[in-house]
Amino acid sequence: MTTQQDRLDDRLLFPTGFTWGAATSAYQIEGAVGEDGRGQSIWDVFSRKPGRVLGGDNADVAIDHYHRYRDDVALMAELGLSAYRFSISWPRVQPDGMGAINQRGLDFYRRLVDELLGRGVEPWVTLYHWDLPQSLEDRGGWPERDTAYRFAEYAAAVHEALGDRVRNWSTVNEPWCAAFLGYASGEHAPGRREPASAIRAAHHLNLAHGLSARVLKNDGNRVGGCVNLYAISPATDTAADLDAARRVDGLQNRFFLDALLKGRYPADVLEDLEQVTDMAFVKDGDQETIKAHIDMLLVNYYSRFTVSGAPGGAASAAAAPTDSASPWVGSEHVSFVNGGRPVTAMGWEIDDSGLTEILVRVAADYPRLSLVVSENGAAFDDVLSEGRVRDTDRIAYLDAHLRACRTAIDEGVPLEGYFAWSLMDNFEWAWGYGKRFGLLHVDYATQRRTPKDSALWYAETIRHNS
Repeated sequence: MTTQQDRLDDRLLFPTGFTWGAATSAYQIEGAVGEDGRGQSIWDVFSRKPGRVLGGDNADVAIDHYHRYRDDVALMAELGLSAYRFSISWPRVQPDGMGAINQRGLDFYRRLVDELLGRGVEPWVTLYHWDLPQSLEDRGGWPERDTAYRFAEYAAAVHEALGDRVRNWSTVNEPWCAAFLGYASGEHAPGRREPASAIRAAHHLNLAHGLSARVLKNDGNRVGGCVNLYAISPATDTAADLDAARRVDGLQNRFFLDALLKGRYPADVLEDLEQVTDMAFVKDGDQETIKAHIDMLLVNYYSRFTVSGAPGGAASAAAAPTDSASPWVGSEHVSFVNGGRPVTAMGWEIDDSGLTEILVRVAADYPRLSLVVSENGAAFDDVLSEGRVRDTDRIAYLDAHLRACRTAIDEGVPLEGYFAWSLMDNFEWAWGYGKRFGLLHVDYATQRRTPKDSALWYAETIRHNS
């Protein structure tokens, strides 16, 4: 019988210097909304609209990381994390998204970075994880080009405050979600359902990456783009299903990869979108700006999509939690079908082989670029009993996906790190507090943190590689 220790000793050995981390985002954990000069974000407004978030939840308090960050960093050190990826709240630093900088907001991140370094945990900073200042949304949001320029100014302020102590930066987290869930499907803030605006938003998020990367880049700093990638399979080998796979791969993966790493948008994706928009908002020089200053690619991976282009295709079990339109602009006819794999509590199919597939593909198609798995994890129906969470499903998930990373390395992929999502249970966007991804269980009534069995397993895996 294979034991957990046998599996640790079997294959979970990684190259010397491999980065072992966990990740969070500001809006999901910080709380302290309105405190110390923080401005209002699109998620503050969105979560107060009836029917937008399950249970009417919001992140006013979240898990109170703003006040408990020292204890949280101590837990990171106890787990043996070598790095912690977190995002900066734009409205905490710049309440109106332009103009005056809120030094009290920056001071929080100064303290957090100092605490991390003091505990031997390297800070990895993400500038944007979906919490656009509401004042900029009132001026049009990401569909407006000016928002990208405002983002570059914000990036400069953060870099000035933290650039002497932070070496690894990422710009925009998962621009696909910010653009297409925020402006096409309406599932995420700001909740608009405007397909043409979503395409404009996607380009301006890419442009924001390029403009801010130029600001962040200096001697010793590394700058990365962060994309959520999916392995894509057609439901059958029919022409309709093969075309559906091409379309979803194009809009989800290649639209952002080609922009960040090749300085162009895929021709077939532009053809898919031509009846929605003419792309006249892409200006001369934009695409060179977008790809000019990238040192690494951060890859967020959770699942595989199985898709069909056949009329009347079955809907996926992983539906949106609230009423929403299709985010697949130009390909609204595509359906997502059950591929017959086990699923997480989110209804997302578990396919670790897809992670190897994605990493090998990116390394082949976009060579000579360092890769990092910047998010990977799963929600399950965790139960705290007698001071313990026995989340064996999550351990199996993490184990399988780390083995997928090891396989990719063995196949020559320059993978240098892995960040589990998430360090702690938190506000899960439109799902509210009903879905738990954390290595640490959070009792939302008391804010007590309890390491789950998966946290202890991950800590042992890290020690095994130290």
